[in-house]
Amino acid sequence: MADFNQILTTGDVDGGVINVVVEIPQGSSHKIEWVRDMAAFKLDRVEPLIFAKPTNYGFIPQTIDEDGDELDALIITDRPLSTGIFLKAKVIGVLKFVDDGEVDDKIVVVPDDDRQSGDAINTLDDLNPQLKKQIEHHFSHYKDLKKPGSTVVKGWGDIDEAKAIIRLSIDRWNNR
Repeated sequence: MADFNQILTTGDVDGGVINVVVEIPQGSSHKIEWVRDMAAFKLDRVEPLIFAKPTNYGFIPQTIDEDGDELDALIITDRPLSTGIFLKAKVIGVLKFVDDGEVDDKIVVVPDDDRQSGDAINTLDDLNPQLKKQIEHHFSHYKDLKKPGSTVVKGWGDIDEAKAIIRLSIDRWNNR
């Protein structure tokens, strides 16, 4: 397997199109994580089915979030994507999130070329409100059986806020 942090850049943050690597397919209850020092995917744990991911989940190469891991991405598609693929993705916003007291924001993206939707999703306002509620609910409760109350959804941020978070994460990567 290739080291995504070596072969991919973050992408064009200013232009709003970045590279994203898929870790967990939408609908999966498998917590699959990228292990940076091994350049490999690892099954970290199996969650109860009630906590299956409402979106595809991945990371942005050559970034480090405040929690020390690559910056997370929620990838909105109408079907699950496979672990280990990457895509060019359009930034549409950010889910502001705290996990165990650490900032762990999730950049929200859609495929840059989505002919199924006619590239209709360009901001968070274009998302189905029910999907946004499901995402909030998931991240508010997915640790309830093991560590109740350890996750807090702080709300949503727009494209400019998402880009600013990505830039800070690139700086952390470059200064590690």
